Amino acid sequence: METLKQLLMYGIDAGIQLLTQPFYYISILFVMLFYRRQVLVERKLFHVKLHSWGLQTWRTFLGGLAAGIGVSIVVAFLGISLSLEAIICIWVTSLILMLFHIRYLCFAYSIGVLGIIQFVLGWFPNWQPEGRIHQVTATILSLDIPALLALSAVLHFAEALLVRIQGSGFATPLFLEGKRGKLVGGYHMQSFWPLPLFLLVPAVGGGGVLPWTPFFGGDAWSTGFTMMALPVVIGFGEMTQSMLPQEKAGITSKRLIFYGAIVLALSLLAEWWSPLTLAAALAALLLHEGLVWYSRYEEQQRSPMFVHPVRGLRVLAVLPDSPASELGILAGETILKVNGKLIHSKEQLHSALRQNPAFCKLEVQNHQGESKFLQRAIYAGDHHQLGAIVAPDPRDGIAVGLKPVSLITLLANKLHIRSKRGASTSGSKTSGGSEEAGFPSS
Repeated sequence: METLKQLLMYGIDAGIQLLTQPFYYISILFVMLFYRRQVLVERKLFHVKLHSWGLQTWRTFLGGLAAGIGVSIVVAFLGISLSLEAIICIWVTSLILMLFHIRYLCFAYSIGVLGIIQFVLGWFPNWQPEGRIHQVTATILSLDIPALLALSAVLHFAEALLVRIQGSGFATPLFLEGKRGKLVGGYHMQSFWPLPLFLLVPAVGGGGVLPWTPFFGGDAWSTGFTMMALPVVIGFGEMTQSMLPQEKAGITSKRLIFYGAIVLALSLLAEWWSPLTLAAALAALLLHEGLVWYSRYEEQQRSPMFVHPVRGLRVLAVLPDSPASELGILAGETILKVNGKLIHSKEQLHSALRQNPAFCKLEVQNHQGESKFLQRAIYAGDHHQLGAIVAPDPRDGIAVGLKPVSLITLLANKLHIRSKRGASTSGSKTSGGSEEAGFPSS
């Protein structure tokens, strides 16, 4: 009971400490900017928004808060040695990496890079820099890289859970250029979660004594413990043309668990035998890049799902609170008939709907290939396609290009949509990021 009281008091102190750290606010601001940009792209492509950036930010904030508390409980039994200087070092490394690509905000990249730098510095024990450089090198050399990599692994377990629960809800439909230059529909799935971590760390000047001994840290825990707040950001990004967002999120979740298990095993072994630290750091980087590469390769090998079949129009997405949503039409289904007429184009869809401006009857083919018959009254102000966004027609002429996105391009906040016909609706090119992170940038 006494330990529980101490943990509660330390938790309150760490919470106050978190509120004084700018990095937590930076992470929330970054998430807000990202979702706002997502909504701007949706308006640019479809003239409506499918998501609310405020609601998305709130969902990720709550998800990140719950995940942060869960990770903190698990990591309490692992043990992490951190100082304020170490936190600053980790965050500065993450921000520098983000200048090259947004996905490098992932904790695994910054810890992996710092682990490699620590290994290199170990080859020059007689190098004694002065001033600020000395302070930075001393901080890097003092980092417990195996423990931090274990923390990164646990964060990926939390990320896997968040991806499974919330990942498909952040999917944005896009018009993309397929392998043969044909327009196809697809989804960009990307989200970031700011996590407040409350980490138990060995006390320098004495403190409460834990009734258990964490795995990392050894004898350092004999002098007591305290608690420190560490704000981190986790996130994922996937591009899919061949699967429904729910299916892609499930596959990504399983792969993240597999990745986290490997990194956790290597970090535990590195604590037992220190020469494995470099191997664990390299694995954290290379395996993460391997997941990104394999996801892109897998998409290239599969046939696109969101293209129009011989009969009907394939539904790419459904607007929330729209007639199509009320009727139960789902992404990936095919609208075969409208008011008894077979349809093969958007023009035929509009024409069939205008036949009876007060009522519509639909025949829709579901994912299992079975027909379902739907009907609904049509009211003034309803979406001209009932709220169903269908797969692109070759004549649409607008596609979203793909290229890496950095922090600078995100902050620039310019949106340019590329035209398939060579002209541009805004002058240049919009990019997404099947390389796991970067939604639109110019």
